[in-house]
Amino acid sequence: MKFAHLRAEGQTTPRLAVVANEAALFLDEVMPEAPRDLQDLIERGPRGLDAVRDVVDANLGSGAELTPVADLRHSSAVLRPAQVLAIGANYAAHASELKLRSETAMTVFSLWPNSLTAHGATTTWPGDLATQVDYEAELGVIIGRPARAVHARDALDYVWGYTVVNDITARDIQFSEAQWSRCKSFDGFTPTGPVVVTADEIADPQDLWLTTNLDGHILQDASTNEMVRPVADIIAYLSRSATIPPGTLISTGSPGGAGYSRNPQVFLRDGSTVTVSIEGIGSLTTHCRVV
Repeated sequence: MKFAHLRAEGQTTPRLAVVANEAALFLDEVMPEAPRDLQDLIERGPRGLDAVRDVVDANLGSGAELTPVADLRHSSAVLRPAQVLAIGANYAAHASELKLRSETAMTVFSLWPNSLTAHGATTTWPGDLATQVDYEAELGVIIGRPARAVHARDALDYVWGYTVVNDITARDIQFSEAQWSRCKSFDGFTPTGPVVVTADEIADPQDLWLTTNLDGHILQDASTNEMVRPVADIIAYLSRSATIPPGTLISTGSPGGAGYSRNPQVFLRDGSTVTVSIEGIGSLTTHCRVV
């Protein structure tokens, strides 16, 4: 199934919906005590998801009226995540172009919750603070149950679903500070969506194609099989030192093709539109404004 947080024009509160054939079925319209958002649904465990499946199957089978997604507005595909973790330099080509090492210990950092934003949203940043703002196509992994000391062979059993992430980065700040959280955590620097796809619909997270289209030009074009450390290894590594709680979003790194390393360099500008797509999940579009 595909889940999204959607709202009608003029509404301020997003509602959890199942998306099928570009149309939305709002769970609060068809399900008593419906989960209020994705985090609530994840915390209900497998029985909660099974209950949603039963309700959705019954309504789709009976021809329930759906709302076209095109008539709705998105919120972030993940709301109230337990935490947002990111992995750096996880594709050899990207590590090389940024002159980073990928063969040593895994690079892990946090993204601040204020950075989360939606498909179709406009991300703004101060032009006097950052002039080298870059895109990064990434596969997002959502953890479904507490993961502690997990072996890599079992790690995918802990995945609830997958989404698209654009890990927007202020490179001029990234390379002037020792930590990477601030340069990637401006308001709106972590678009997610347009949907979260449940894990059962992704047969192999290492067999997905990622692209980045900036103003009509394809600048990233790669497979998740190029990850230095696959999703299962990332989960196993993180779970060795601390329990990963349900609802955690893990952004798993970006392939080569970053704007910083191009000649000439290519950055997000005032008026830019960038779309990150991942096979089997969808396309995540962000509009850019410099203020």
